[in-house]
Amino acid sequence: MPRILTYNVHRCVGADRRLNIERIAEVIARLEPDIVALQELDVGRLRTNGVDQAHEIAQRLDMTFHFHPALKVEEELYGDAILTTLPERKVKAGPLPGYRRIPSLEPRGALWIEIEIDGRPLQVINTHLGLVPREQQLQATHLAGPGWLGHPDCAGPTILLGDFNASQSSIVHRTLTARLAQARRLSPTKSPTSTFPSALPVLRIDHLFVSREVRVLDVFAPFEPLTRAASDHLPLVMDFELAPAEV
Repeated sequence: MPRILTYNVHRCVGADRRLNIERIAEVIARLEPDIVALQELDVGRLRTNGVDQAHEIAQRLDMTFHFHPALKVEEELYGDAILTTLPERKVKAGPLPGYRRIPSLEPRGALWIEIEIDGRPLQVINTHLGLVPREQQLQATHLAGPGWLGHPDCAGPTILLGDFNASQSSIVHRTLTARLAQARRLSPTKSPTSTFPSALPVLRIDHLFVSREVRVLDVFAPFEPLTRAASDHLPLVMDFELAPAEV
């Protein structure tokens, strides 16, 4: 039974304002995932001591990884990553559209990896949408379009996950569920799944969306002292299996 999680790690700065990469890695290690989607990673940034956080976390977990910098400031990078213990290949990484009326908004991106599970390809797309509703709508429409979810190579089992900064009642959610199902609603167990803020999670803004070939077994957000402290988000975890291939 594979396990996947999405986790906004807040550049490895916890709710206690401490920078601690080891603590983030420990949160993930305790959950024993096969696939990890991370958002808000610093790579070579002065504010976090110049560390390549994507590489450091992957090394601690003995996983391979791909990192996509949504933001570049000279040699400093900031973005998202996918880590896994399974055979994989990078399919695509790229920017998401901004909102032209507010040009100062932080750039956003997406990362697409194909991962092999029991000989079958699984498409995994990790993203982190903006904060402004109109911006989010443009980005969700882009992800649902021909370059990403609508691309011919994005066929069969597919998971889109990340920090969408939008609730289940949003236009963003409706745009994406026109193509994929909300994993929370498919879960046979109704575990707590609010992820933000980690100290007292009341918002569901981190999501997993799945294609019909992905059978959801459980979705949960672990709420314990370590996860409450390590980041301002809780990780969102999904156990799943792939439906038998159609003949």
